Amino acid sequence: MALLDYLLGQRRKNNTARAAKDRLQILLAHEHSQHKIPDYLPKMRNEILNVISKYINIDQEQLKISIDEENGFDVLELNLVLPEPK
Repeated sequence: MALLDYLLGQRRKNNTARAAKDRLQILLAHEHSQHKIPDYLPKMRNEILNVISKYINIDQEQLKISIDEENGFDVLELNLVLPEPK
């Protein structure tokens, strides 16, 4: 039984180490992706929300802004769910 416990214990340690490694990779990838966000993007998002809010009532959590690279150019993408017309 001790041998079986030892073997199962090693397997559990390996699974724990693998899970910790996977979590660390996810955190590093997330941190790396955050560095690609320009400093002005949060301010730009707020200004865009203020302008749109003057004309229509929107859920501010629904506005998604991202900057992607396409064909060597930076592309600003804005996604917003507009309310149904009354």
